[in-house]
Amino acid sequence: MSVERLPVDRIDDVVDVFAEAFEGYPVMRCTVGPDGDVAARERRLVRLFVTRRVARGGPMYGVTDAGAGSLAGAILLTLPNEPDPPPEVAELSAAAWRDLGEETRLRYDAYTAASNFFSSYGPHLHLNMIGVRRAHKGTGLGGRLLEQVRALAEAEPGYSGVSLTTENPRNVDLYQRFGYEVVGHAPVDTGFETWGMFLRIG
Repeated sequence: MSVERLPVDRIDDVVDVFAEAFEGYPVMRCTVGPDGDVAARERRLVRLFVTRRVARGGPMYGVTDAGAGSLAGAILLTLPNEPDPPPEVAELSAAAWRDLGEETRLRYDAYTAASNFFSSYGPHLHLNMIGVRRAHKGTGLGGRLLEQVRALAEAEPGYSGVSLTTENPRNVDLYQRFGYEVVGHAPVDTGFETWGMFLRIG
């Protein structure tokens, strides 16, 4: 199974992977709140993240399980120099927040304010999301996806590295094993913590 760039028409597959991988994750669970169909609301939030990022030019990469014919893991990136967002980005966001509610939007805004760690790091890739289906946990697929991100950053001479955030303290050690260092840490007032991590290259 090789890591390949995914076309835009694979958005639904990427949403499926991330919705499974991030079920109950602190950002998702605390943002959507405890009411209603929590799993459906988390999935709606994931769809917002993916479609909004892709509409702004963010690339998706993934690994397909040839035997099952389905996407086994995926990553979603932010490039350092994005064009101005097209009008549909605002429309996507407005529609999602109408569905999810104003309190949900405010909780997410609190998270984004707390996790703003990278404004001084110069041009770099940002790893928005990385996810592996439960059936592929422990197979090394996550590491292969992280290696792909590093290779993409190293291929661009103007990039200083790769940034990411995590809200699971167990992930801090994992990313450190791949060369990331903690560059920021903050509580989020909706009840969890966030760590900013950076992989320096060059």
